[in-house]
Amino acid sequence: MMHFKRRLAAQLGVQSVRAASAGRVMKSLVAAVALCAVAVLGAPQRPQDQQAVITRQDSDISPDGSFTYTYETSNGIRADARGQQVGPESLSVQGQFSYTADDGTPIQLQYLADENGFQPQGAHLPTPPPIPEAILKSLEFNRQNPEPQEGQPQLPAANRRFG
Repeated sequence: MMHFKRRLAAQLGVQSVRAASAGRVMKSLVAAVALCAVAVLGAPQRPQDQQAVITRQDSDISPDGSFTYTYETSNGIRADARGQQVGPESLSVQGQFSYTADDGTPIQLQYLADENGFQPQGAHLPTPPPIPEAILKSLEFNRQNPEPQEGQPQLPAANRRFG
C-alpha cells in the first residue's frame, strides 16, 4: 500500500497523496466559489448592479489547506469565509454574505459547512411550522414510556395508557 501511495504521489508530482487530496479539496472549493460567482453574474440584474465593481478583495490560501477570503462590491454585496482542513478528506468552512434583495430587503446569511453539511442561518430563511399539540403529547408519552429492550418482559398493550 505504501509503495502505491509513493508511486501515485510521484505521478501527481506532489510530496504525498495527502497533499494531493488537500489540493483537490482546494480546487473543488475554488471551482464552487467560481460557479456561484458565474450564477450571480448571470442572473437578471438591477440597473445599479450592472455597473457594480469590486471595491475590496482579499484572499489567502495556506499550504496546510486553510484559507480566508473577503470581498465587497460597490452595490453593497459583501462576503467573507475562512476554512481549514479538519481531516485527510474533510474541510470546515465558516462564512457569511449580505446583499439587498430586489424588493429592498437586506439579506444576511451566516453559514458553517463541514462534515455535517451546509448549515445556513438567516432571518430570511423559512422556518418550520410549530409542532401540533397531539404530536407533542405523543412524543412526551414515548419519552415517559420507552420501548422495552431485548430480554425485558413487555407489558400487554392493554396495560399501557396514553395520556
